[in-house]
Amino acid sequence: MNPAPITFNKTFRVQFSHCDPAGIVFFPQYMVMLNNHVEDWVCEGLGIRYSEMIGVHRIGMPTVSLNCEFTAITHHGDDVTFELAVVKLGRSSLGLEVRCLGADRQRMKIQQVIVFTSLETHQPIAIPNDFRSGIARYLRADGNV
Repeated sequence: MNPAPITFNKTFRVQFSHCDPAGIVFFPQYMVMLNNHVEDWVCEGLGIRYSEMIGVHRIGMPTVSLNCEFTAITHHGDDVTFELAVVKLGRSSLGLEVRCLGADRQRMKIQQVIVFTSLETHQPIAIPNDFRSGIARYLRADGNV
């Protein structure tokens, strides 16, 4: 029996560079934060060096679909937690749900689809086994394999 799925969580403080002149997170900055969180998940959560994945193994993980819901304002200096869960695991793609949580409520939620590709051909490839086994630990029970 597989253990219960886990989420990859990371807390950080919103920086001045994330914000617009009103002192709230400028929405495109959430995409930068998302990309950083996915890279941290690959490195820390899956135990795979992102730089080697790209530079040595020539594997890419481009986003092919992105849906965002902004539910509350996040201010400069707020501490937020990004929480990542895998909602779908296919042959060459995976679906992620990433939530940005403040101390008081959810601030933002993203549904993202990533496809594994060869950086030589830019075509989809099967998710490598070392990735697949790590990803499965984050797969929600209702996700597909």
